[in-house]
Amino acid sequence: MSVSDLSSFSAYPIVQAPMAGGGSNPRLAAAVGAAGGLGFLAAGYKTSEAMYEEIRQLRDLTSQPFGVNLFMPQPATADRSAVAVYAEQLSGEAAWYDTALGDPDVGGDDAYDAKVAVLLEDPVPMVSFTFGCPDRAVLDAFAKAGTYTVVTVTSPAEALAAEWAGADALCVQGVEAGGHQGTHRDDPQTDHSGLGLLTLVPQVREAVHLPLIAAGGLMRGSQIAAVLAAGADAAALGTAFLITPESGASPVHKRALTDPVFARTELTRAFSGRPARGLVNRFMREHGAYAPPGYPQIHFLTSPLRKAAAAAGDAQGMSLWAGQGHRLARELSAGALVETLAAELQAAGEARV
Repeated sequence: MSVSDLSSFSAYPIVQAPMAGGGSNPRLAAAVGAAGGLGFLAAGYKTSEAMYEEIRQLRDLTSQPFGVNLFMPQPATADRSAVAVYAEQLSGEAAWYDTALGDPDVGGDDAYDAKVAVLLEDPVPMVSFTFGCPDRAVLDAFAKAGTYTVVTVTSPAEALAAEWAGADALCVQGVEAGGHQGTHRDDPQTDHSGLGLLTLVPQVREAVHLPLIAAGGLMRGSQIAAVLAAGADAAALGTAFLITPESGASPVHKRALTDPVFARTELTRAFSGRPARGLVNRFMREHGAYAPPGYPQIHFLTSPLRKAAAAAGDAQGMSLWAGQGHRLARELSAGALVETLAAELQAAGEARV
């Protein structure tokens, strides 16, 4: 596919980033698509059946193109003894929320093969991948099915690997992004060494010849204009859409995004065992320094705690994923947000003339 193919998916170069864990849903993706952006479903942490049901619901809501994001299977590299030690540290949290810790050994493949099979049997317009790159056979199969593929990358080296494997486009994720860093390999020695988006995009642009979707801390149309000028073909926004009424995020999470109590974000392994950016809260402060590498084992271990905190309305015990631009969040509908971003993008372009 050519560079111009990416622009055929939406009227504006605005993508609603997939947000696993509940933020993304058919209603949000449909609203974004109707307003001229590209909506995304997040298949992470869902069964293949649940993923297919969301696709069916979205197709009932819209005829616009959309994407589905998959998590790549993760290698079993966690130190079981380190996970056990962390579980002991979290015993006080379990007692406080009156819930048992989760089973860390549920599995690391996120039903990847089953989801790929469903998407090849009943193709969708776009599929993206996070935490790695599929092999050429999988990407070729999607190409044969007519599905446009996007691989999330966080470095020029990952971008080159994805281009070689046959990806149609790349989602270039800067360290400013909320939620998990989409690195292809989780290396604790590289924690906090990620590149900012405006540094990363030009480097990737010079390394590969694929269309680029820039992601990481973007909240305004002027920022979209900046990444387009830096070499991107479109921009993906997650936190900006998280606060919309169509988002599936919990009310507690939505309120926290603009609550002055939560003044900053940090990358942490506290909730999932993999670096992820969220609002700094009590759980992160107390446990972040002790959380071992171990995704998705730590994710499954802490899952009941996070659910119990959400049910109790306790933002201090939840994983409040958010990008660095969270204080710029606007309480608009998803459609109004797309239109506002598009107007700001146009104004930024006119100001440059």
